[in-house]
Amino acid sequence: MLLMQGVLTVFAPINLLVMVIGLVLGMLVAVLPGLTLVMGVVLALPFTYQMGVGPALILLTAMYVSGTYGGAITAILFRIPGEPMDVPLLWDGYEMTRQGLAAKALGYSLIAAFVGGIASAVLMVAMAKPVADIALKFSSPEFFAVIVFGLSSVVSLGGKSMVNALISLCMGLLIASVGVDSLYGQERLAFGQPFLLDGIEFLLVMVGAYGIGEVLTRLGAGYPAESTIDPSTTSKRFETAFPRWSEIFPKRGSFVRGTATGVVVGLVPGAGATVSSFVAYGLERQYGKRGSALGTGAPEGIIAAKSAATASVGGALVPLLTMGIPGSGATAIILAAFLLHGVQPGPQVFASSSALIYTVFASVFIGVIGMCILGYFAIKPLTKVLDAPEAVVSAFVVMFCFVGAFAARNNMSDLYVIAAFGLIGFLFERFKFPIAPLVLGTILGPLAEDNFMTTMVSFSNDWTIFFTRPISLTILVIAAIGVFYPAIRATTLKRRAPSDAGPP
Repeated sequence: MLLMQGVLTVFAPINLLVMVIGLVLGMLVAVLPGLTLVMGVVLALPFTYQMGVGPALILLTAMYVSGTYGGAITAILFRIPGEPMDVPLLWDGYEMTRQGLAAKALGYSLIAAFVGGIASAVLMVAMAKPVADIALKFSSPEFFAVIVFGLSSVVSLGGKSMVNALISLCMGLLIASVGVDSLYGQERLAFGQPFLLDGIEFLLVMVGAYGIGEVLTRLGAGYPAESTIDPSTTSKRFETAFPRWSEIFPKRGSFVRGTATGVVVGLVPGAGATVSSFVAYGLERQYGKRGSALGTGAPEGIIAAKSAATASVGGALVPLLTMGIPGSGATAIILAAFLLHGVQPGPQVFASSSALIYTVFASVFIGVIGMCILGYFAIKPLTKVLDAPEAVVSAFVVMFCFVGAFAARNNMSDLYVIAAFGLIGFLFERFKFPIAPLVLGTILGPLAEDNFMTTMVSFSNDWTIFFTRPISLTILVIAAIGVFYPAIRATTLKRRAPSDAGPP
């Protein structure tokens, strides 16, 4: 069996060593605030020049798999997402930490990552070619529709005020438009400042608003979090606590929804783990049994987001291996590794280099298992940090935020930008504006603009193309339902309330 041959290839001594190195590097890059998974894979690419194609792909695939989990640790413990895909973990994971359930939250995230990763790997092997044929029909209108779907899901998570959520989202889209227009080269919102011509990196917005903004919020409140932790759980805060089967089984629907969303969205080239994570959380919020509890420390929120993020790995690799189309930023680097070694991914590679393809498949399976083992042992020392005074931890958080921001581009201007968004994050928290739509607007804004403008150029400015193509129309209809259904349901319940109350 080809998959078994791939497993034996990975377990060769040199390949296994490369796998371990990749898992560790991916975890470290994802944990450090300000350093992204894509950046880590890019930095590792030059070291693959002298490797064979097999070890090179094993290294980069292991980093890709491991990197989808590492950021969950900082998101849950410190409210600093290591990656954009980890932002939804803040809403329930960090709340569980404040309630003294950090170890349990990490346990749920680890199990969700394992379930999502293994399930997507199985589907990747079983359905690679059929699903690739479907994804091949996608063009820029479909890509734009998927991004709109992702944005609409975040708006539905904006808290009690839809208006505030829309304002936050629009601010994020406005920030994303700063710089030079990629299509026409027109300067926008730079105000004569050279450093703004390159745009504002979503990394700076994310780390500033969430990381430094949270530190300022806690500082302003006098670090009251310790009072929210149940003293009876203090002795167990630093233990890795996996939930019991009796706790996991009732949440099986969250595992299924999250994993399915991750695989499906991951198949769309360019969507990746970030969109998968947000969309899965939005669906869980609207259609899960305990959707109303999300945002208050509900494990279902962690399960949906993390299983979707990890499941997107298998989905993103399908279009890469079968069509040569990268499904995410990390797979774009893996594509470069293929090309550097003279291999062109696509339908023909299954006939000419099938052993290599199944080595990649085996790397995903083994990488998911290795990621969980590494994540289990990495959690313990990291949770020990919570034992330190919160003011000391906050000082280190600020330091790592600034170091990570500077390391990204070695640009001093980025330090001013991250400080500014730290203040914005503080003000958002103070005046009850959700930060999530702001952050995702800066992440997805450029993708939405590029696909929209590409569609307009390709279809002679005919905006009706989004509604005449069946796939894009279906996705947009689902997005519209996701936006308007909660409001309609709330209005209906308000109208029913007086009649249900009975006569005075």
